[in-house]
Amino acid sequence: MPIRLGLIGKTNTGKTTFFNSATLMSAEVSTYPFTTKTPNTGVANVITLCVHKEFNMNDNPQNSRCIQGWRHIPVEIVDLPGLIKGAHLGKGLGNQFLAVAAHSDALLHVVDASGSVDAEGRLAEAGMGDPVADVGDIEEELAMWYLKLLEGNRVRVSRLLKSGSPLEEALMEIYAGIGVKQQDLREAVVRAELQDTPLDDWGMEETRKFAWMLRDISKPTLIIANKMDLPSSKENYKRLQEAFPDLIVVPASADAELTLRRAEEKSLIKYVPGEERFEISNSTKLNEKQRWALNYIKKTVFGEYMRTGVQFALNVAVFKLLRMNAIYPVFDAVKMTDKHNHVLPDVYLLPSGSNVTDLAKAIHSELAKGILYATDARSGLRLPVDYQLKDRDVLSIVSTTRRKA
Repeated sequence: MPIRLGLIGKTNTGKTTFFNSATLMSAEVSTYPFTTKTPNTGVANVITLCVHKEFNMNDNPQNSRCIQGWRHIPVEIVDLPGLIKGAHLGKGLGNQFLAVAAHSDALLHVVDASGSVDAEGRLAEAGMGDPVADVGDIEEELAMWYLKLLEGNRVRVSRLLKSGSPLEEALMEIYAGIGVKQQDLREAVVRAELQDTPLDDWGMEETRKFAWMLRDISKPTLIIANKMDLPSSKENYKRLQEAFPDLIVVPASADAELTLRRAEEKSLIKYVPGEERFEISNSTKLNEKQRWALNYIKKTVFGEYMRTGVQFALNVAVFKLLRMNAIYPVFDAVKMTDKHNHVLPDVYLLPSGSNVTDLAKAIHSELAKGILYATDARSGLRLPVDYQLKDRDVLSIVSTTRRKA
């Protein structure tokens, strides 16, 4: 299953522009509320240093791409309908949003750092809106969603507890459908200091505390301070960092990234997402408006923040929030090829703590059934099935169901 990142936030914050800049799709962008009525789903890439240079060989990627020594690994990204206060009660497009957000591994919270959006998601004069309050509103809606699920099923959970089910197993009956893991529930109970308090004794304060903890643990979130190219954004960016010290806040200009990627598509510039520069290929092909836009981006975005922030946000979400490692399975551990002699053909993203068996399952369920061991391509050593994988590992799996994969 590919990693899925959900874009959340109020309307008019630039979510869809971020989506288009990350996927190079053309989802509708407009200034009226709720332009995104149904989720847009596309493929973006996270980028990590490829291992082929370490082995002094040219690679032939199959499930990803290698560009100038950097491996571009596909992930799914979903642009969700904008949220407003009362979404958990069905206001706006809240129910639809919550249903889709349930299946996201991590959430990218796009906020208009320029303060050009009011409390209802309508465009306002720059500086009139409050990005800090906007983040608080959306976070409250998500926590209330978790709270509503528990309160609406409290009788059912109590019945399971009385029949002998442990608390985490009983709670899984209502939270499994939104991507919550049993370990998330266990951790949330401990963090809320409720491990010694029976569920029937949880009052509203305890339930709210649990809901907030579970929301934070089960859906890691990154704040994207968008529209950083506007004058009023710099101060709000600092306010966001101060107001949410436990969250990573990434400064970004999705509009600048989209402009650069569209220009690169037309061969007007040379630009690789995430890089801190771009080069104009042929200045004679640029019209006055395009030349002005590129100069503006160079001054207000690259000059201030070194990057547009879009690719950086994707990388941080996958490699820091979700703690994914890039693992390279091969058929031949000496040549580092698959059965068709493609060098370093595939790369898999697996969470920290995964072992050889987890990798085998990710490749093919049959491979995992007869797994014996793995061979480390660097050292030639045999690795047991419970060997904990490290980022950039290159290994061959030996199995009775397939000699090597």
